[in-house]
Amino acid sequence: MDVSADRTPFKRHSSLSTLVAHFFGILAVVLMLIWLLHYREGIEYGSDNPLKILNVHPFLMYCGFLFLVGQAMMTYKTAYASHQVQKMVHGGLHLIGLVLGIVGISAAFRFHDKLNLKDMVSLHSWIGLTTFILLGLQWLLGAFTFLAPQSSSGARARMMPWHVLGGRALFYMGIVAALTGLMQRATMLGQSTNAESRLINFTGLAILLFGVSVDFSVALGRYG
Repeated sequence: MDVSADRTPFKRHSSLSTLVAHFFGILAVVLMLIWLLHYREGIEYGSDNPLKILNVHPFLMYCGFLFLVGQAMMTYKTAYASHQVQKMVHGGLHLIGLVLGIVGISAAFRFHDKLNLKDMVSLHSWIGLTTFILLGLQWLLGAFTFLAPQSSSGARARMMPWHVLGGRALFYMGIVAALTGLMQRATMLGQSTNAESRLINFTGLAILLFGVSVDFSVALGRYG
């Protein structure tokens, strides 16, 4: 039996899922920028306008954090380099995403401080911060396991299935956090039928389809 021939459909579908993921990922970035720059007040962390500070949060949490995490997960499909280089790119994109995520989260806390609002009272904040902390721990564990030279091949082999499974689960949790955040913001704005409301909905759909496509790419890539 020709095993490589049997795996050809998986490779083809994985590559298609990667292309679809990039399309929806970039579409979500564009839609979010249109929303924040055209319908809202803009994006500025150091502004005296609390709403501009708040807009930094969704921008960096998706365009900076979640989008880069998705790219990191697809690195082994998109980076045509040695496996060692792929691992470095995978870890590097995760690290950049985490750094930008820290800024995005701090923007939300800064907005609350400006308006004397309580922190961590919504389901979105609970899911979001929990996901972010767990992804940070996942990155640390992965760095020590897969990038540290003293790590044994046996330890890497035992950890790999859990690393992949945990990463996929946390990525979906990040998608849930993004969608609940959009719902929370739309509720705050009181939008129901106008163009901005539809734009928020389409942004959420693009983020959801980006997440599903990334996961399909990763899942099918393991069999390709």
